[in-house]
Amino acid sequence: MSYVSEVLQNLIEKNLGENLFHQAATEVLESIAPVVEATPAYEKAGILERLTEPDRAILFRVPWVDDQGVVRVNKGYRVQFNNAIGPYKGGLRLHPSVNLGVIKFLGFEQIFKNSLTGLPIGGGKGGSDFDPKGKSDREVMAFCQSFMTELYKYIGADVDVPAGDIGVGAREIGFLYGQYKRITGLYEGVLTGKGLTYGGSLARTQATGYGLVYLMNEMLATKGETFKGKTVVVSGAGNVAIYAAEKATTLGGKVVAMCDSTGWIYDAEGVDLKAIKQIKEVERKRLREYKNYRPNAEYHEDGVIWDVPCDIALPCATQNELHADHAATLIKNGVFAVGEGANMPSTPDAIHAFQSAGVLFAPAKAANAGGVATSALEMSQNSQRLSWTFEEVDAKLHGIMVGIFNQMAAAAAKYGHEGDYVVGANIAGFVKVADAMLAQGVV
Repeated sequence: MSYVSEVLQNLIEKNLGENLFHQAATEVLESIAPVVEATPAYEKAGILERLTEPDRAILFRVPWVDDQGVVRVNKGYRVQFNNAIGPYKGGLRLHPSVNLGVIKFLGFEQIFKNSLTGLPIGGGKGGSDFDPKGKSDREVMAFCQSFMTELYKYIGADVDVPAGDIGVGAREIGFLYGQYKRITGLYEGVLTGKGLTYGGSLARTQATGYGLVYLMNEMLATKGETFKGKTVVVSGAGNVAIYAAEKATTLGGKVVAMCDSTGWIYDAEGVDLKAIKQIKEVERKRLREYKNYRPNAEYHEDGVIWDVPCDIALPCATQNELHADHAATLIKNGVFAVGEGANMPSTPDAIHAFQSAGVLFAPAKAANAGGVATSALEMSQNSQRLSWTFEEVDAKLHGIMVGIFNQMAAAAAKYGHEGDYVVGANIAGFVKVADAMLAQGVV
């Protein structure tokens, strides 16, 4: 049995039931096998065993009181996976589906995503099974304050810098930051995604979606293509989806479909992003409200958004949302390129189908790295007590995404997988972290 296979088998046996973590680790380890086999020092130093085991996993209870005076208790998590190249960095997810396996999968992916940005940030992730949907502002504040009362012990501007993720937006970050400051007395860049009045960065809201489209544009250019005149389908209606749709539209694409957890819309004339922002960002309502703005649009609660024919598909909702049968439908309908805006939104079978059909495919750890890259830029601004303009941050983001594409394209070509950006992203992200671990000894 090869070194890579042995590590993977042991990982699965030691982390029973954590299927998303198994899926993420399998993809990475199988991709980097040629590099590991060509570098005996990695096996000698136990790089893979150390890389697949988090530095620490912190689990805690989060008690809070709802508006009826009832005490509620949720589970809290922070997995600090690897800090070989910088402080742990990764979002906090608030969603009923959150468990240790989900957080480990996300934290593991974050190692390589953060490495690809070229910035000095390590990998981590956290969150809770608390659901902010339907909760009052006071209830969300009570939860966030309780959550931070435990989390603050393990984070810091040069230790671990959480950010937002699903269920954690400006409101939640504000409550979390206020409690951190209240407990520690420190005014530091310990969280990113902060409001602009207290240390946040311009362009952070747009960063993941914009970054996805910037990288996709580089990938399309390898085939002499652009977004101009292309039909685009974007799953999700959150932060990533909205701003991916916005940038795709700016570059000449026509976004015709978006979705949320209850249904999806189809607008042949092109989705009205002002209406989407009003519904999702201001009113916090469901997409069924869209027909109030565009009566001729369609709203569906059955079927799937991937049935809509398109040239470019951008899955931006959640993990494993795009299955092999969805991929087959997209391919049949002529999809040309797919870019992952969410974390691991395509199943392995779907990815294989796209690649076998010659569809351009940009994996999440590269394609959605713009958010964490801009979070790192926020950290830099906080450390220097500076505030850059939107244009300055956006230009840096664009440069980072171009750099990520070039890294993964070069790594894929070097190891005989030209055009396979999944392999390229994994190799490029891995080598930087592995070499840093070698340099630092067994720690």
